Amino acid sequence: MSNKVLIAGASGVVGAAAVDAFLADGWEVVALSRRRPELVHERPYTHLSVDLRDAAASRAALGALTGVTHVVYAALFEKPGLIAGWSERDQMETNLAMLQNCLAPLTGAGSGLRHVSLLQGTKAYGIHLHPMPIPARERAPRDPHANFYWLQEDYLKELAAARHFDFTILRPQLIIGAAYGVAMNLAPVIGAYAAICRELGEPFGFPGGVPYVWEAVDARLLANVFVWATASPAAVGQHFNVTNGDVFEWRNVWPAMAATLGVEPGPDRPRALGQFLPEHAALWDRIVARHGLRPVALPALLGESHHYADFCFAHGATEPPPPAFVSAIKLRQAGFHEVCDSEDMFCHWLRSFMARGILPPA
Repeated sequence: MSNKVLIAGASGVVGAAAVDAFLADGWEVVALSRRRPELVHERPYTHLSVDLRDAAASRAALGALTGVTHVVYAALFEKPGLIAGWSERDQMETNLAMLQNCLAPLTGAGSGLRHVSLLQGTKAYGIHLHPMPIPARERAPRDPHANFYWLQEDYLKELAAARHFDFTILRPQLIIGAAYGVAMNLAPVIGAYAAICRELGEPFGFPGGVPYVWEAVDARLLANVFVWATASPAAVGQHFNVTNGDVFEWRNVWPAMAATLGVEPGPDRPRALGQFLPEHAALWDRIVARHGLRPVALPALLGESHHYADFCFAHGATEPPPPAFVSAIKLRQAGFHEVCDSEDMFCHWLRSFMARGILPPA
């Protein structure tokens, strides 16, 4: 039976990795995103430039597709400034409408859709609002707070029951990957910060708050979970936390990232990257010109990820944030066993940005 996957949000951190993973696995791929994804694999695929907030445009583009058997939904709407929007109802409703605009045209009469994978995250456990259970487990009751995850999940479950397709929901920790200009990817933020520090003659000091221990997941590993879920009976109707399998603390991975980027590590330098980086946009332009980098202006490089960096680095915190660990045991027991060293992950993606001419060379 032929397999054809539609990947929504294909130019994002998760979506681009998923396109690469499914191409590598031999699938026919339709990549849906407003801009064309930047990929590793060179196999042909179909790109649909669609804004899922536009119901009519989505219906026209997706209604014309035939043969889609699987969907990976990794599209996301975030507001400028990022954090405040997580609790705002209109943002939740927009994310629900986007999922509806994606799936409704694909699930009409005669649809061959067999499986949908949906992306959530640790906000499902209230990480942005209150301390999480340690470790957070998928079997826990739904955390009682407003979240677009719940709106999307309820819609997906109802549609799956009515249209007779399967689904899987993934909840990764901090995701690092290849995309830039997105809402949440720290690799280009860290790389740009290092380059600006070097240009200013400053050491590359950690800009965040008090130390704490966390988990992450490489976008490539997460993408492989999406591929695995399409064929595993153990994934049907299930939620899975996804992590690399280890833990890290920022100050412990900082020296390796500094070495990768060719900058001198230094003592902590607390500063809000959400403010500091935009203030040095003109300096970034000079760095780009001198090194012959891609002509990507700093706002286009960062997206909203510099605000995410302040959240992830605990900027301004004088006490450690509540622990945020999830159990990935359920995923291992279901049959997916891939792991990744988080320090290696950070360094890999920084090297990738340098090799692609987006960050200056070490």
